[in-house]
Amino acid sequence: MANDARPSELRTPDRPDFATQEERQATADEAYSVFTVTEKKLIILTGSLASFFSPLSSSIYMPALNTISSDLNVSSAKINLSVTTYLIVQGVAPMMIAGFSDSAGRRLAYVICFTIYIAANLGLALQNNYAALMVLRCLQSGGSSGTVALANGVVGDLVTSSERGMYVAFASLGGFLGPTISPIIGGLLSQTLGWHWVFWFLLIFAGAFFLPLLFFFPETCRKVVGDGSVPPPTLSMSVTDIIRHRNRAKAGHKVDAGKLEELRNHYKIRFPNPLSTLVVVADKESALILFATGLALACFYAISTGASSQFGQVYGFNDIQIALMFLPIGVGSLISAFTTGKTIDWNYRRHAKLNGFPVARNKHQDLTDFPIEKARLQVALPLFYVGAVSVIAYGWVMNYKVNLAGPIILLFLMGYSLTAAYQVLNILMVDIYPRKPATATAASNLVRCELGALASAVIVPMSNAMGRGWAYTLLALLFVVYSPALFVVMNYGMRWRKAKKEKRRCTHRRR
Repeated sequence: MANDARPSELRTPDRPDFATQEERQATADEAYSVFTVTEKKLIILTGSLASFFSPLSSSIYMPALNTISSDLNVSSAKINLSVTTYLIVQGVAPMMIAGFSDSAGRRLAYVICFTIYIAANLGLALQNNYAALMVLRCLQSGGSSGTVALANGVVGDLVTSSERGMYVAFASLGGFLGPTISPIIGGLLSQTLGWHWVFWFLLIFAGAFFLPLLFFFPETCRKVVGDGSVPPPTLSMSVTDIIRHRNRAKAGHKVDAGKLEELRNHYKIRFPNPLSTLVVVADKESALILFATGLALACFYAISTGASSQFGQVYGFNDIQIALMFLPIGVGSLISAFTTGKTIDWNYRRHAKLNGFPVARNKHQDLTDFPIEKARLQVALPLFYVGAVSVIAYGWVMNYKVNLAGPIILLFLMGYSLTAAYQVLNILMVDIYPRKPATATAASNLVRCELGALASAVIVPMSNAMGRGWAYTLLALLFVVYSPALFVVMNYGMRWRKAKKEKRRCTHRRR
């Protein structure tokens, strides 16, 4: 099995431009990243906590929906539209920031995202108008949602395919803390201080997090700093970068002049362009994976959106009690983050052994002849089916108002299975696009958020028209019926990747 690090193959005279910058940097004798394991974990954890603001802003709002509807004197359906529009923008916004961060660096992208987010929260805390709520929620979503793509971009910068599972918990922690604790915070704030304090809280919290990130978060983008051994441009330099490169110089680690020149020549700050994300979405293999991700998360969003009104109607819960019902989903998600990674890495090693493929940690490896789709999807598919059964059961227990233990158990199972499946598919997307991890995640965000927006918009009318049981059954059956598409990816994915690589090779030869 070929290792990506074959200089003689990558630099043949008849195709001098075919080798990419990352391929030249990541040879068999070089580490993929000069950051230590501890540094990687801290950097990825920080990026993950930054991405916490996207689900936090979405989930913290859920328990207050009924209160906001009453205060602004609008219907529940209109307030639910603010959830839908939030998800629509949450899908579109990362398309703009992902390609920008893949070329100009992660730090500048974080500055843009948090500036927009903080300004939107200030406006939301001060307004009392439905139209202003809708506009500012879109702006809030645009600022926060870009951080999700950036977090996965940071993972792709630092970690290879063989060890990605080990970092799943660190990369996912922020995303899964949102559904766990934010509804409780939102319920307490709206019940005791009023719903405006939901946004004052977000403003204060975002400011307190952003200042340390601004000063200490290092640049990791491989198109800006390579494997981390090249200092970033002044505009992307943090205090941590200054100290680290000063210590490396004292230790005798010289900066490769050729590598530095090449990176600076390719360093460009461009206006954000969504085209690179749309190219990923249009790819045959990516489209099949992304649609599966979107269907699974659509069920997740439908349950989260419907829970606010349904637990109020069926069990007569107030804002705080409704908020507590989000805990089982969050706990299930957190447990999946700390257990799924081990399964992912184990299955990767198993397939590596079956195919005689060397497992090299912190070394870039060419996955052209490795069945990465099978290694990932064999973990994801069983989780899909567990999630589908849980969604169907949840719909029927809510339909007949069974003992509260029933929906609690099912919410936990859905939190575990659906988010674990989402993790695996997200990792697979980064495996397929190792040089554009933020763009791959933005593509995933686009599809899952737009399908999630659709699901959140229709779940209450569907439940009213069909009954809760049949509404959730229909939703779950959609992705069960679609699941054979993932078997197609398992069987043909490697062949499709080879064909794309050969097409790129031919294109470079003609140039």
